[in-house]
Amino acid sequence: MELSFNGDAPYYLQIYRQIREKIIQHHLLLHTKLPSKRQLARDLGVSVHTIQEAYAQLIAEGYIESKERSGYFVAAYDYEHLVSKQQQLYSATSEIVEIEIEIDIDFHSGHVAKDVFPFKTWKKLLNRHIGDASFTMSPWQGEWRLRQEIAAYVQQSRGVSCAPNQVFVSSGTQTQLHMICQFFYEAASVAIEDPGFIRAKAVFEQQRIHYEAIPVDEFGVTVPSKPHQFLYTTPAHQFPLGMILPIQRRIELINWAHQNNAYIIEDDYDGEFRYKGKPIPSLAELDEMKRVIYFGTFSKTLIPSLRMSYFVLPIKLVEPFEQKFALQKSTVSRMDQLTLADFMREDYWRRHLDKMRTIYRQKQRTILKAIHHYLSPEYEVIGESSGLHIVLKLPADLTEEDAIELAKVIHIRIYPVSNSYVNVKSTNLVLLGYGGLSNEDITRGIQLLAKVWQER
Repeated sequence: MELSFNGDAPYYLQIYRQIREKIIQHHLLLHTKLPSKRQLARDLGVSVHTIQEAYAQLIAEGYIESKERSGYFVAAYDYEHLVSKQQQLYSATSEIVEIEIEIDIDFHSGHVAKDVFPFKTWKKLLNRHIGDASFTMSPWQGEWRLRQEIAAYVQQSRGVSCAPNQVFVSSGTQTQLHMICQFFYEAASVAIEDPGFIRAKAVFEQQRIHYEAIPVDEFGVTVPSKPHQFLYTTPAHQFPLGMILPIQRRIELINWAHQNNAYIIEDDYDGEFRYKGKPIPSLAELDEMKRVIYFGTFSKTLIPSLRMSYFVLPIKLVEPFEQKFALQKSTVSRMDQLTLADFMREDYWRRHLDKMRTIYRQKQRTILKAIHHYLSPEYEVIGESSGLHIVLKLPADLTEEDAIELAKVIHIRIYPVSNSYVNVKSTNLVLLGYGGLSNEDITRGIQLLAKVWQER
């Protein structure tokens, strides 16, 4: 829920007015659950008492209601009467017209090169399984054939030595995190990177699991000073800043895990794409899968819409994990799993990866070259060694917010880094993904951004 403070009115009054407006304008629907007082206070940087006063006023006026042990929800109210009243107010002042800006170039970090996906091959393999496979579901752990292929792949590519029964197929990182949270729920606490992956933080908040934001330095996540049940980290390409965790820090994290009887969730979300230096051993390899839960995904290497990912558990967790989720059902299409198993077994996967590495390496060179050519040295590139995005540090006189708004004017979308922070937020970093853009659009986009930023 996006709220901001402007003017001299007390914070509780500003919060109350903005939430009321969202309810009246139907941006918050009937029965929508609001953030807890503690969570909203933390997000806005105010006291819990301030949120309490705002919520109390909304309850008094009938906009929201409190349900014991459940939280705060948008209440039933005379919506038509309130909207009519608001429309009268607007018509008495000025006509408000919202214009939807059509985006021409989108530097989204989650987009991939869709024009080179081997659709013809994929359809051929998929056709094998349209029939009987269409009417049955996979085991919740995933198709055994696919788990075999994934186990062989992570052993060969990342040194993760595991058996197929340690591999679990899922429908995305957040789904996997939900399962891990449920498994460790009793007295669970988690350490997360700051800045870090915002959707991972959202899962921990949804599961009401206490988390501590661990600062990221020039090497990557630092070693937690307190014990936690587990640590979530992206060591191969820190998200969003892009540094690669050095071997010494990796060893320190593994030692921390052993000393505190903790587990490390190693999210290797784009480890296939490294452009400088030799591959660094995964935490799972260094620890021989004792205290590391390894996450992988096919969203970057294939296409995000497949919604297919996987995780590898230490062997001692496999049996209790399967017992915990014995009534679970598969969240991934059986036909897609069988198709991917064939795609990997018949060597299409390796050839596709080789091709994508070449394409993304060229796109990475293109964006770096364009930045160097069109932008002044005041613009600093961060995290260019791996992955499908970079972070751009802006000059002191250009804020993240202004840079994003100026980009929208010329129909270009870039993304903030500030929302990845929990504590001290940076206001002069933007994220530029290049995987889904052509080389021509990358160059043109940087050229247009340079022009609009310099003419501000």
